[in-house]
Parts: sequence; C-alpha cells; structure tokens
Amino acid sequence: MKVLVTGGAGYIGSHTCKALALAGHEPVVFDNLSTGHADAVCWGPLHVGDLLDEAALDTVFAACRPNVVLHFAALAYVGESVTAPSRYFRVNVLGTLALLDAMLRYEVPHIVLSSSCATYGIPAELPISESTPQQPVNPYGFTKLVAERMLADYERAYGLRWAALRYFNAAGADPDGELGERHDPETHAIPLAIGAALGCAPPFSVMGRDYPTADGSAVRDYVHVADLADAHVLAMQYLAAGGVSSAFNLATGHGSSVLEVIRAVEAVTGQPVPVRDAPRRPGDPPALYAQADRAAQLLDWRPRYTEIETMVATAVNWQRRVAPHGDGLESAVGELGRIQ
Repeated sequence: MKVLVTGGAGYIGSHTCKALALAGHEPVVFDNLSTGHADAVCWGPLHVGDLLDEAALDTVFAACRPNVVLHFAALAYVGESVTAPSRYFRVNVLGTLALLDAMLRYEVPHIVLSSSCATYGIPAELPISESTPQQPVNPYGFTKLVAERMLADYERAYGLRWAALRYFNAAGADPDGELGERHDPETHAIPLAIGAALGCAPPFSVMGRDYPTADGSAVRDYVHVADLADAHVLAMQYLAAGGVSSAFNLATGHGSSVLEVIRAVEAVTGQPVPVRDAPRRPGDPPALYAQADRAAQLLDWRPRYTEIETMVATAVNWQRRVAPHGDGLESAVGELGRIQ
C-alpha cells in the first residue's frame, strides 16, 4: 500500500516508516519539521508542509494518492498544553479536522491515529482496558480524545474506517541503531536518565519517592518504539482486510518504576545516574499500566521488547552513536512537560 505518514519525521513516525518499508509498503512523509528531523526520513519521499495549509495537503494527496493515512503529526508536551492550550487545540484538533477533510476530497478510506493513554486521565482501577472511562486531566489528553471522537463521527457520516492506537510510554530506539529519540526539550525519563549517566544532561529528577508503590517512585508501562511501529503496520493491514473500526491499547501489561529505570540505565551504561529529588508533579498517579488484549486478538500484535533493560540498551546504543556528532539529547531539558 501507499501510505501517507503525517509527522513521519518524528520519533515514532520515522520508526514506523522503516517498519512500513520492511513490510513492502511505500511510506510518503508529510511533516512541517517543527519537531521532526529531515534526516530521519530514509524510506520514502518527504513533503514539507503543515496540516493547517489546505493547499499543501492537496498537493501531497494529489501527488501520492495514498491508500491509507497514518496520523502522527501533533503537539505532545503535557505541561505546555496546560500553559498554551490554544496551540494544542489548533494543531491537534483543527489539524486533524483538515486532514480528515482532505481524506474525503481524495477518497482515502482508512486512517490510523496516534492516540494516547492520556485520554484516560487518572483511572480508578488498574490495569487500564479500552473500556476504562476516558477522563483526560490536561488539554493534550483532551485533544487526543476529541480526535478519536472525530474519527467515530466521520465514520458514521462518511464511512471512514479507523483505528486509534492509545500508546503508553514510548521508549527505546531502533535496534539497528538507525533511528532514535531526539526531542527538544527532552521530556522522557529514559533518555534523561541516560543523558545524566553519560554526562551530557543535568542530574535526573526523581519526582516523588512517597508514592504507594513497591519502591515509592511512580510506575509506568514502557513500550518499545519498534513495537509501536509494528502495531501501526498491523492496524492498517487490519483495516484493509475489512476490520471493524476500534481503539487499541498498546502496552506491555506491567510497569517499571522510576527507580527501576535508573537501575537499568546504570546496569547498561556502567555509570551511576546522578539524581536529585523533586516534589511529585501535581496530578501524577502512582501507577499506570494497561492490558493490550484487544490488540493481541484483532491485530495479532504482541510486543517483542518487554524488558526495561532491553529498551534502555537500544536507547543507550543510539545515544552513544549520535552524541559525538552533537545530535543526541538537547541541552534544553527543563521541567516543561516532563513525564516519568
């Protein structure tokens, strides 16, 4: 299939383009490069453009005539969404609306949405399933929920079929070392801990040691980025085969604590992780992990990389490869949007 990948120059989008090419599909990337990297587009053409530019959308749809759209393009910093919600509604909601309308104009029947566990907010029970109430607690999560509702409404009105993939914490890097995580600012726990261990980032902030968890630190369900990429390929093939529109959790089913992440980084790098204690971030739940039974049953998706040490090892390999060239962790690693 010919696949239009919005945000395909970003972290998960670029890994998915590689997975698409390896599966025999043709990825075409549409990205404004505001957070993505042109040098990560290695498996198909890059069209530089913005979702809110109707002419740019028409140009790429007319040029590639895709069979399906994989939609990654979005703003994704939780903290920033609280202080600048206008940007998030404009890009994540109006941008998705513009994309859906372009799909209607060019008669593209299927879309796979990059959604988020942030749509659930703070769940009352664990593990999280797709039937857990969606009650987002920040504008970022709400914009992803709105995008999901838009897909359902477009199916009822226009017959568009869709899959919404609700990620938990994306982690790791391409096992072949060709791609990795490059955010500015970096907000994810694993690359921040690696940067602290390798001396190219400040001490790692442990935000709370008094949670009701086994070691007192927050617990999260980390999913390897290559497994997320595989899920997108399987989801679009599922839709092409006539699968019913649905939302899917992408998770390993178990969590790793912040202190376990630190220990994994120390084991892999052979270096201590300098840490500093910080207060809990308001609204952070003690633990988040989910079941992914629906993805296993309907998509035949099962994560290959389930151990936190394995995820860390791929990220360390990437970081060590790019650090000498100055392309690794960005220097701006402030508290904004930090997720642990």
